[in-house]
Amino acid sequence: MRKAYLDNISATALLPEIREAMMPYLGELFGNPSSLHDWGDVAREAVNAARSQVAGLIGASAGEIIFTGSGSESNNLAIKGLALAQQNKGKHILTSAIEHFSVLHSAKTLEKWGFELDSIPVDKYGLVDPDQVKKRIRKDTVLVSVMHANSEVGTIEPIAEIARVTREAGVILHTDAVATVGTIPVNVAELGVDALSLAGNQLYGPKGIAALWVRKGVRVIPLIDGGIQEDGRRAGTENVPAIVGMGKAAEMAAGSIPSRTKRIQKLRNCLLAQLPTVIENLLVTGHPRHRLPGNASFCVRFIEGEAMLMLLNSQGVAVTSGSACTSRALKASHVLIAMGISHEVAQGSILFSFGINNTPEDVDRVLEVLPLVVDRLRQMSPLYSKFIKEGKGGV
Repeated sequence: MRKAYLDNISATALLPEIREAMMPYLGELFGNPSSLHDWGDVAREAVNAARSQVAGLIGASAGEIIFTGSGSESNNLAIKGLALAQQNKGKHILTSAIEHFSVLHSAKTLEKWGFELDSIPVDKYGLVDPDQVKKRIRKDTVLVSVMHANSEVGTIEPIAEIARVTREAGVILHTDAVATVGTIPVNVAELGVDALSLAGNQLYGPKGIAALWVRKGVRVIPLIDGGIQEDGRRAGTENVPAIVGMGKAAEMAAGSIPSRTKRIQKLRNCLLAQLPTVIENLLVTGHPRHRLPGNASFCVRFIEGEAMLMLLNSQGVAVTSGSACTSRALKASHVLIAMGISHEVAQGSILFSFGINNTPEDVDRVLEVLPLVVDRLRQMSPLYSKFIKEGKGGV
């Protein structure tokens, strides 16, 4: 049975070159970067080199990079740390309705601590209107957070335009760029943001390592107390092998984004074009143009995404249903609901995310297997039976 891994938004395969770069720091180069001896010096130099590599990928300075343990931690540090640092100016926070839960839940925690939270709506494509941001900024607004791109539906947000709004209002802007850094060109100066989250596992690097970029001069309150690691902004002994791996991944991505994009986008476009021709009542979700190159997201009416996921897995095809962080909860995606899609239709969400290891044969495998899966599930669906009896058409 031919297998096809199409869940690269959840995890990418560690590239051999990155694994090779990490190996010495899992063995003989085991020193602690904080130690004042030769072993510590080697580790510290490796961390500093990786910091420069990550900074170079996004057009930043090395000293502005804070290494963290995950994209979720980076978002927590950004939302809580930036807001707490600004609380003397005000306690009003704005986030979009489709943010990752690590942003939304961090903001909810701040709400319990006395902050006020407002949500910025999105249109049917999941796009944030900068004018909506402008309308919601108040004199006591201290932080706006809008993701660079939504990993579930692939929509890329107009962050540079939103940054012009926040800059004019004198408000800090954070963007969760975990889904974009290493996938499309990202330059913090061009975006105009004040803080940006990124993660190694989206760069074909190791899991359990990420970073938060904070513009020089912008204050952030540490969330982890302890030592003086990361310039006093994130305590704890550094994960040197993973940091080295993320640095190598950033270096490799910097020189290959155009070629990666071209190849992945071709596969994505093929699936977006062909799948609706072999499955009826299929809704393509996300923006038709401003979209991540590897994202092909759909809602299949009358059936549940989790059932499709499990049957596809039995046929060797790996995908996800909605957000990777909500699929196990068996709940309709908050992203799709915010886009105006009904709970009934949103339950049938399915996401194919392409990576650099995918081939045209993977697309062929989906086109071969998914129609059979959908047909099988619809035959068991009361909603589909009702649809057929009533003779309705379209999604």
